[in-house]
Amino acid sequence: MSERVPFPLQIVTAPKVAERFGDLHPPFDRQAAVPEANRCLYCFDAPCTIACPTHIDVPGFIKKIASGNLSGSARTILDANILGASCSRACPVEVLCEGACVMHRYNKQPIQIARLQRFAMDALYESGAPLPFEPGAETGLSVALIGAGPASLACAAELRRRGIRARLYDARPLPGGLNTYGVAEYKLPLVESLREIEMLSQLGVDFHFETRIDASGLAELQRKHDAVFLGIGLGAIHQLGVAGEELAGVTNALDLIAGYKSGSMTTIPERVVVVGAGNTAIDAAIAAVRLGAVDVHIVYRRGAEQMSAFTFEYEHAKNEGVKFLWHVQPTGICGDGVVGGIELTKLESTEDGSIVFQKGSEFVLDVDLIVLSIGQATHADFLSGSSSAFGKIQLERGRIVIDRATGQTSQSKFFAGGDCTNGGREVVDAVADGKRAGIGIAGWLGVQHVKV
Repeated sequence: MSERVPFPLQIVTAPKVAERFGDLHPPFDRQAAVPEANRCLYCFDAPCTIACPTHIDVPGFIKKIASGNLSGSARTILDANILGASCSRACPVEVLCEGACVMHRYNKQPIQIARLQRFAMDALYESGAPLPFEPGAETGLSVALIGAGPASLACAAELRRRGIRARLYDARPLPGGLNTYGVAEYKLPLVESLREIEMLSQLGVDFHFETRIDASGLAELQRKHDAVFLGIGLGAIHQLGVAGEELAGVTNALDLIAGYKSGSMTTIPERVVVVGAGNTAIDAAIAAVRLGAVDVHIVYRRGAEQMSAFTFEYEHAKNEGVKFLWHVQPTGICGDGVVGGIELTKLESTEDGSIVFQKGSEFVLDVDLIVLSIGQATHADFLSGSSSAFGKIQLERGRIVIDRATGQTSQSKFFAGGDCTNGGREVVDAVADGKRAGIGIAGWLGVQHVKV
């Protein structure tokens, strides 16, 4: 195992990236935030709070903004969601809290909950005040957390508030998981993800970077710690399985996003095709446009009505200039050492609802870069091997099976949450999983109370 690595404080986004990836939703200033907060009806049993996976007291934090108590507002947010700052930027609020706002019943615009939440969190950062919580009295207990994404971070926060040591291990050089590496820069800048985690580290969370944990390493951590939390996310993006996929110029959406966020990618070829139509595919396509591509297509084997991307993401992509090709499937990639085109075949529906190739419909779309975004594989198989020192952990379709209320797996000392258990959802869902697991672990270890 590596020694604890100091948290990196100086992270600078590449200037070309920063200027091209401005805020999707600009922040409120006080003159805008207070009138917006005063529009809120402060509902009892507020549907917005119910719709939030972490159940933030939305009317509570908004009322504190209206009264000028910004530190109290931030505390209300963080008490429910330790990653409240990143969720204010990255959450699909249109289908969560804002989608549930009662203002819709009166044909009025919903309260801009996300921007108000960001306003409160930004005010806390700008004040220089510490995290409004302290670690609980030390219990002598410790938990190892594998992966340093949102689920593990939320779990670690709950453990530290109860006086349980939390040691996070991550294979990458920076913590944050998809918040740091996989969320579009115009939604959540890398520096904002790290600023949030630096505040969380004030609770005394230990980070161990560039440390890959395999089955034997996990067995060692099991022996050393009182419990283990698995926040290992998902594996590699699926391949197409067609000829030419090995050519230079074939990448995947997560590598593309991580590349430009880290500054290792500042330009992009002119012609780009993104394969897939989920939210990550949309993010990759928009990134290509903003990085300078002049011809960006998303290709998908079904129609717009079947895509997994949210409708508002689809509309955003069209506004950015992304083009869509529906009912086509890649059947090959052509080029001499590097990508020159993608071979596509049109699809049609049959009477039984299945889709088949349309005869004679093959065509080639000229392209310089192909970005795959057709789902991620699981990588939890090593947990169920018969030779595992900790016994088999139950999996279902490669996902770790847990008790949703506590995050506990089939092996009582192991807990899990996030994408490795749900197959890939939103940041806020991972936070909710981690929060429940942190409380569940503490309860299993006999530690019940939080020092406030």
